[in-house]
Amino acid sequence: MKKIAVSLASTVLAVTLTSCGYDGGYRYPCQDSANWDKAECNPPICETSGTCSRDLVGKTVWDEYQKSKVKNG
Repeated sequence: MKKIAVSLASTVLAVTLTSCGYDGGYRYPCQDSANWDKAECNPPICETSGTCSRDLVGKTVWDEYQKSKVKNG
C-alpha cells in the first residue's frame, strides 16, 4: 500500500511541476532580439529601469550583435 501511495504522490508531483514551467515568452520585452533596436531598449531610456538589451542578454551576445550590425550595414 505504501508503494502505491509513493508512486501516486510522485506522479502528482511530476504533473504539477511540468504544468508550471516555461511558457516561451520573455520576462522583459528588451530580451527579445526583435526589440533590440527600439528606443526603449537602448540608453538612455532603459537605464533607469535596468532593462537595456545590452544588460539583459549579456556582454558576449550584445557585442556579437553589434559586430553583425556594423558588418551588415
